[in-house]
Amino acid sequence: MRRILGSIAVAALSLAVQAAELPYNESANAAADVQRALAAARADRNDVLVVFGANWCPDCRELDKALNGSSHALIAGHFQVVKIDVGRFDKNLELANQYGNPIRMGIPAVVVLSADNRIVYSSKGGELANARKMGDTGIYDFLSQHVAAAH
Repeated sequence: MRRILGSIAVAALSLAVQAAELPYNESANAAADVQRALAAARADRNDVLVVFGANWCPDCRELDKALNGSSHALIAGHFQVVKIDVGRFDKNLELANQYGNPIRMGIPAVVVLSADNRIVYSSKGGELANARKMGDTGIYDFLSQHVAAAH
């Protein structure tokens, strides 16, 4: 009995740790998060990087890993980052549409906004939908050529 309870406890702890590592807050108020990021961008004189994706999406998790790893220096200090959960293409679609529907060709998708909420760049062609195959170097190159250059 102790063994079974111990196994259940380990499994529950493992799920809790895994859930904590997921990049998209599925219960966030995405519109409010964007407004907070825009306000911070105005105060800090930088832009906003909106990342549309979902926790079930391996490419989205790969992009998030790169944003927190090899590409962090490109983003830090230049952008307020907002991650928008699109679920199974059934959540926050009004925000995606507001910014030109960058998720139409797949996720993850990114939009760079100026502090006054103008679109500076949008990945409309599914450019990051194969982030797993791009790897860290490919993601870094894409972000430096398109996202950082837009800033």
